Amino acid sequence: MPNKLKKFWKSLGPGLITGASDDDPSGIVTYSVAGSRLGPSAVWTMLYILPLMISVQKMSAKIGISSSCGLTGNIKRYYSKSLLIFISSLIIISNTFNIGANVFGMASAIEMFTPQSTNLISWAIIGLILILIIILPYRKIVTIFKWLAFSLFAYVIAGLLVINDWPRLMYHLVVPSISFDKSSLMILVAIFGTTLSPYMAFWQASEEAEEKKIKTGGEGKNFVCEYKIVTKNELRRVTHDTSVGMFFSNFIGFFIIALTGAVLFGAGIRDIETIKEAAEALRPLAGDYAYILFALGVISAGVLAIPILAGSSAYVLSEIFNWGGSLDKPFSKAKEFYLVIIFSAIIGLIIPYLGIGPIKALLWTSIIHGIVAPFLIVTLIHMANNPAIVGPNVNNKRENSIAYFALFLMSLAVIVFLFIETPVEDAKALIFNLLK
Repeated sequence: MPNKLKKFWKSLGPGLITGASDDDPSGIVTYSVAGSRLGPSAVWTMLYILPLMISVQKMSAKIGISSSCGLTGNIKRYYSKSLLIFISSLIIISNTFNIGANVFGMASAIEMFTPQSTNLISWAIIGLILILIIILPYRKIVTIFKWLAFSLFAYVIAGLLVINDWPRLMYHLVVPSISFDKSSLMILVAIFGTTLSPYMAFWQASEEAEEKKIKTGGEGKNFVCEYKIVTKNELRRVTHDTSVGMFFSNFIGFFIIALTGAVLFGAGIRDIETIKEAAEALRPLAGDYAYILFALGVISAGVLAIPILAGSSAYVLSEIFNWGGSLDKPFSKAKEFYLVIIFSAIIGLIIPYLGIGPIKALLWTSIIHGIVAPFLIVTLIHMANNPAIVGPNVNNKRENSIAYFALFLMSLAVIVFLFIETPVEDAKALIFNLLK
C-alpha cells in the first residue's frame, strides 16, 4: 500500500466505522424500498442530507475527543437526571429492537445460500459476533470494522454492472423531486430516520473518547467529563474522518437507491416484501452477480452494525453507573460492559419469539429514533457550545446554523410521521416487512 494511501487509511477510525454502520440491514431495506417505489428520483436525499449528518456526527466526535467521555457521561455531569434517563432509555430500547431486526435481515440473506432455518442462522450469527467482540483486542476489532465497511462496495459494483442512464441519475441527484402523496412522504421520513440514527452519535462520541484515552495513555481509567486539551491536528482528523465516514455512508445509500431504482422501478416492480424478494427480483433483471452482491452486502452490513448497536448500549450504561468498561479492556476487567453487549444481543434476538415480529420491531425502532433525535440534537448543540466540555472549540455560526436546520428537519419528520393520516399502512408495512 503506498505511503499516502496508508496514511489516509490510518487517519480513518470512528467516523468511517459509524458511517458504514448506518448502512445496516434496516438502512438497506429503506433505501431498497425508496428505489423500488420512487425510482432514481429519490437519490437527491443522499446529497442534501449529507451536510446535516456531518454536522451532527462532528458535534458528537468533538464532544467525545474534547472531554474523554461519551455523550452519556457528559449528559450525566452537566444536565438533568430526567434527561439522562429519558434519552438513555430510548437509545437502549431502540438499539435492542434494531439488533433483533438486523439479525433476522442477515439471516434471511444467508438463507438464500443455505437450506438452514432462519432461527438457527440467527443464533449462529449472534454467537460468532459475540465471541469475536470478547476475545479480540480493541485495535483488531477496529481494523475488522474498517475492512467490513469496504465490503459495502458490493452495492457500488452491482450498481456499475447495471445502471445505464447516468445523465438522468445525476439530474435527480442535484434536483430534488418530492411527491406529496402519503406513501412517498412516509418513505422520505424513513430515509431521514435511518440516516440520522441517534445511536450513531453515542457510538462515535464514545469511540473518540476511547481513541483519546489510548493516545494519552489513559485507557482503563475513569475520567472526569470536562475539557482536556485538543490540538488542531486532532480536530482536523475528526473533521476529516467524520466527513469521509458520512460521505461513504451516503455514497453506498446512493448506489442502493440507484440500483433498485434502475432495476426494480424500471421493470415496474413495486411490491417487494422481504430482503430475499428484493435480491431475487434483481437476479433475472440484473444477473447472478448483482443478486449475490446484494445479499453479501446485507450480511456484511449486519456483522458491522450489530456490535456497534450493542456496544453503544454498553457505553451508555457504563457511563451511567461508572463501570469504566470499554472495548479496549479484556472481559475479566470489564464484565458488566461485556454482559450488557451479550444481553443486548440476546434480547434483540429473542424479541420475535415474544410475539414482537420484525415488522413491529422496526416500526418501534423508527418511532423511538424519530422521537429521541430532536432531543438529542438539541442536547448536542448545547454541549458543542459549552466551553466546560469542548473548551475554545465551540461551534461557529455556520456549524450552529446547519445543526439547527438538522433539528428543524428531524422535528418536521417526527410531526409528519406522527400526525399524517396514514391509509398508507401498505407503505409502512412494506418498509418494515423487508426484514421479516
